[in-house]
Amino acid sequence: MAMNTSTLRRIDQQHLWHPYTRFSALQRADFPVIVRGKGVYLYDTDGNRYFDAISSWWCCNLGHGHPRLLSAMKRQIRTLQQSILGNLSHPQAVQLAAALADLMPGTLDRALFASDGASAVEAALKIALQYWHNIGRGEKKLICSLENAYHGDTLAAVAVGYIPRFHKPFEALMPRVLRAESPSCSSCRYGTDPSRCNLECFHSMETILNENADTLAAVIIEPLCQGAAGMRTYTPRYLQRLSQECQRRDILLIVDEIAMGFGRTGRMFAFEHAGITPDIVCLGKALTAGYLPMSATIVREEIYQSFRDTPNDHTFYHGHTFSGNPIAAATALAALDVYRREDIVGRSARTAALLAAEMESLRNIGLVSDIRCLGMIGAAELSEALSDEDISQITRRMWHAGILIRPLGRVLYFMPPLITPPAVLGRAVRTLKEILQTL
Repeated sequence: MAMNTSTLRRIDQQHLWHPYTRFSALQRADFPVIVRGKGVYLYDTDGNRYFDAISSWWCCNLGHGHPRLLSAMKRQIRTLQQSILGNLSHPQAVQLAAALADLMPGTLDRALFASDGASAVEAALKIALQYWHNIGRGEKKLICSLENAYHGDTLAAVAVGYIPRFHKPFEALMPRVLRAESPSCSSCRYGTDPSRCNLECFHSMETILNENADTLAAVIIEPLCQGAAGMRTYTPRYLQRLSQECQRRDILLIVDEIAMGFGRTGRMFAFEHAGITPDIVCLGKALTAGYLPMSATIVREEIYQSFRDTPNDHTFYHGHTFSGNPIAAATALAALDVYRREDIVGRSARTAALLAAEMESLRNIGLVSDIRCLGMIGAAELSEALSDEDISQITRRMWHAGILIRPLGRVLYFMPPLITPPAVLGRAVRTLKEILQTL
């Protein structure tokens, strides 16, 4: 039986627990109830159309309803819906693992599948720890991450991406993690101009690496942009230096590409800007273009080979029910084909130049304290003079203008589908500008 908007909202408020949502956000009972998507737009139960300016939580890089992806899903549904990968295989998982290996540099040849980014991170951390155990260096059991990092909401992922406002209640369950100072080029705490930068921000990381090299198993990092921290961007030179220093000290480098991968930064993967080869890469979100839950942990062959079960059993006893689900894998294969056939990365890099130019027009607005852009990410950090209610009002005014955004604290950002027409993107930024100028 079809339900009207008010009925759906009422039942929602009675039974649904929304992720990362305050109670007060739903008390107004006028939030959109989305029923379909097409291209870069979402449509609600009242027929209103919204530009999906955050790619439905950073994953729908190809927009909604792409015919190639829908066809792949339909074909796979008719033949094989689910099959475990424990001691079995199926063609979709095989082909996807090979396709991902082809996209990676060096010997990043092994893919372990899961259903969400946090699970990919959990696997990466466990692989790193067990690898050192496998080769007789079990003392290497510490992990290092950056301050303000976010890597997911399972416990080990929270430990390396600890944000007190989100995660304080779980602190007692978390393993010890070393935290280095976060780099942030647009708001450099050293006041250094990029043209004169000597990577002063790396000193904190270097100190940790020097003092803990014998016991550090891995460093995990979001490449070039810390998303949940407010789209804090930094130079590829930092990543280059980190890779060099980790290699020199026998420390594994885990790159979390879950939010930045698949064209978001102007390259297929953000680490490519630095010309490095990580030891482990975590993928998710746009792997299936956001159409189905799927993630992958890509591992260097040398690491994988340490998990042999002879003469001693070093099997990786880890997995998930839906690891490599055939429908999700078929969808991911179709998405990879679209990225290639339609030159999505190249197209998005060109549109990114327009986004950066439009965002720069916000810089002289009094309430804007900083502008930062990277590929198809544009962020405006607002003045501390604005309250939470002010930010909420801006968000709602954008919704009423047909543009769905979801701020990160005082950071208003655009992270739209990579296929977004320039005119649509330009209108969205100009709408935000008009709203900010009226406050």
